[in-house]
Amino acid sequence: MRTVVAGFGNVLRGDDGFGVEVVRRLERQGLCEGVRIVDVGIAGFQLMHELFERCDRLVIVDAMRRGGAPGSIYVSEVTAVEIAPDADMHATVPSQALGWAKAVGVLPPRVVLIGCEPAVVDELTMALSPAVEAAVEPALERIRELVAKRETGQPDPSARPA
Repeated sequence: MRTVVAGFGNVLRGDDGFGVEVVRRLERQGLCEGVRIVDVGIAGFQLMHELFERCDRLVIVDAMRRGGAPGSIYVSEVTAVEIAPDADMHATVPSQALGWAKAVGVLPPRVVLIGCEPAVVDELTMALSPAVEAAVEPALERIRELVAKRETGQPDPSARPA
């Protein structure tokens, strides 16, 4: 069994770089065997290459606007994926990458999104806002919990359908 943790986002647009920052810290801290960490950034097509080496679970980390307070963490199971009709290889959001994966038959059976409500995404800055910076460690904890639950065979009761 193999898990891929993929961080999406543009590190030049403030909080949009949340997913990339989370996976960079995961790389430094390390996770257990069988977990591959991928810094996708804005090149979602890179995720496709990773998924050709089959995995049973994909965890996507990204900034997500859902109307909550900046720094709010969201965890949800992806229950439906639409095949992506277009392919922009240079700027891809997770839904497009998942659509491509489904189209070519490499979508893992379980996909979990871990998102953070951004505060700043329209400024040219490499810094995360204080609220989103404070959310990095809780996101890392959620990923560790997901990996640990998978190892013990327990489902994740906190995940909600996307």
